[in-house]
Amino acid sequence: MMHDDKDNLENEIPEVSEAAQEAPLDNEAEAELEGVPDHLKSDEGEEDEFAKLTDQLAAAKQEILYAQAETQNVRRRLEKDAQDARAYAATGFARDILSVSDNLSRALEAIPDEIKDEEKWKGLITGIEATGRELETVFGKHGIKRIASVGLPLDPNQHQAMVEIPTADEEPGTVVQEMQSGYMIKDRLLRPAFVGVAKKPD
Repeated sequence: MMHDDKDNLENEIPEVSEAAQEAPLDNEAEAELEGVPDHLKSDEGEEDEFAKLTDQLAAAKQEILYAQAETQNVRRRLEKDAQDARAYAATGFARDILSVSDNLSRALEAIPDEIKDEEKWKGLITGIEATGRELETVFGKHGIKRIASVGLPLDPNQHQAMVEIPTADEEPGTVVQEMQSGYMIKDRLLRPAFVGVAKKPD
């Protein structure tokens, strides 16, 4: 009797056809899915979106690093320019004062030997010599140094050869005469030394 009831119940349950299982969603269901972003419909979409955001974040970080490095470089350049401006502010003035020093040296060289020991000239000569020494002291305080030349090989960075002098006493290319003193201001050339350079005798 129980078996008959079970058979009757199974007969009453309608079978779902394969066509019904594959039937498309109705309009209402499709509308609900249309409101869902594509990247949320699958794990693959989420992964793609996350990778995209990660790349954008990395690019933004890199741009920030570049901007910081450029700002640092600009700041260092400005600081160096300011330091150079302070260190070499007196360059033009110092170059002009060199002419005064040259004239003092020429004045001393022009004094005849026979009057250097005369009492009436001693005060004048002593005053000129003291002025020259004072100028050298002031130059030293501001980093202005005289360039060595005579007896040294010609240095194009510090010497300017004005004439070649035939001589067998010095190696060719050696400075044997200084016509005008040269000076450096700190590590920069203020004025080259005008020199005569040895060459082999004819």
